[in-house]
Amino acid sequence: MALTHFDAKGDAHMVDVSEKAVTSRIAVAESHIKMNPETFDIITEGRAKKGDVLGVARLAGIMAAKRTSDLIPLCHPLPITKVSVDLEPDATLPGIRITATVKTTGQTGVEMEALTAASVTALTVYDMSKAVDKTMEIGGLRVVLKDGGKSGRFEAT
Repeated sequence: MALTHFDAKGDAHMVDVSEKAVTSRIAVAESHIKMNPETFDIITEGRAKKGDVLGVARLAGIMAAKRTSDLIPLCHPLPITKVSVDLEPDATLPGIRITATVKTTGQTGVEMEALTAASVTALTVYDMSKAVDKTMEIGGLRVVLKDGGKSGRFEAT
């Protein structure tokens, strides 16, 4: 199997998707951000000085999905039909578990959009909380579901 973003000479290029079928596509990505228990309490109790951390992070993730082709050089701009970002406080981390879901009807998948949404959501939690906790750690970024198109369905185990 070859990398698709390189031509026969080894030069980077945008993949030509013009011959691919238009299909419904979905991708789900996840990440998490670990933090000190005190930071977790501040966020979940709504006591952050910058405001609603989870609400702002959700909006940032949605906006990021829509701007993925501006950030990742060889991504196609896509007509995204749905973006949702779920943030679940998890006291066992302690921290926030993030799940981003992106849908489109098009000729290429939305894995990069889902990954970008999950990543920027976590980065926004960090940005809004760094005044009280510079030790936060972002991790676990991965695609957990991809469906649609020629390659079919993928589910992480």
